[in-house]
Amino acid sequence: MFLVAVHVMKIAIDGMGGDNAPQAVVEGVVQALKEYEDIKIYITGPKDEIEKELSKYTYPKDRVTLVHTNEVISPNEHPVMAIRKKKDSSIVKALNLVKDGECEAIISGGSTGAFLAGCTFVVGRIKGVERPALAPIMPGRHGKFMIVDVGANVDCKPQYLVQFAHMGKIYYEAMFNTKNTSVGLLNIGAEEEKGNELTKATYKLLKEENFNFVGNIEPRDIPRGEVNVLVADGFVGNTALKMYEGSASNILGMLKDEIYSSSIMSKLGAALLKPVFKSLKVKFDYKEVGGAPFLGVNGICIKAHGSSDGKAFKNAIKQAKLFKENDILSKIEEKFKEK
Repeated sequence: MFLVAVHVMKIAIDGMGGDNAPQAVVEGVVQALKEYEDIKIYITGPKDEIEKELSKYTYPKDRVTLVHTNEVISPNEHPVMAIRKKKDSSIVKALNLVKDGECEAIISGGSTGAFLAGCTFVVGRIKGVERPALAPIMPGRHGKFMIVDVGANVDCKPQYLVQFAHMGKIYYEAMFNTKNTSVGLLNIGAEEEKGNELTKATYKLLKEENFNFVGNIEPRDIPRGEVNVLVADGFVGNTALKMYEGSASNILGMLKDEIYSSSIMSKLGAALLKPVFKSLKVKFDYKEVGGAPFLGVNGICIKAHGSSDGKAFKNAIKQAKLFKENDILSKIEEKFKEK
């Protein structure tokens, strides 16, 4: 009888990253350890605080390593300066675990700016990638889609957006096992001549690429989910993302208000439709996805939502696993070797 060695994935998690850290981080880690037997977690942060939270749970102690730190980077600090000065912060220590090869992935719910700066300057970019991009998966009426970039690069050049398109296509196809993935450019109109200098120049370049470019996509068509990968500079992408999240939350809230302020018949109808409303709410819940990857960095870097709870951190760990299992890093590296 032959025993097959199981690869144990080592994941670093910023124990002080996020509004609910370290409680939510530890809760998510414990949930993930129970669900996945092939992971080991390194938690960075003040050892006493992390141990206090861990003491509330039963978990396999041999699969958790604590890395003590004395500093925390807050969201209101200058990202690059904070990464350079606070070498003993929870996020920098976690980044160095990936840089040094001790861990294969990092997850943080802390400052997006600091995390991006750290991923770029500590972990480093994949050779050939000019700018990393943040790429969340989002729910649409006809299927899941992604926007690349949603805030990592406010000012972009056309060639950056072309690279975002390639990385997004690779990621989407690997995660959802699709072929002929559609790529669209977020713009104010569908016509080729619409938009600013950036979008007009990008449109011309995307037309020349060897993939299924479907042209400009107007913001009102984003929720359809008919286009798999939507490309934008970080300013436009972030605005679209937040408007989408806010609209979904408000529509669900308005629907709830109308039901409970209406007639008994409306309330009875709502009771019958409760499973439908619950399913819809789950589709729009960021906790189900867990986080968004920074594509183009030389490591698996997952940005969790700042307000993540235990479930969200557990699913961020799941996303890091899927990134590894689908060999996305190597696929992006191979693509940019061709350039």
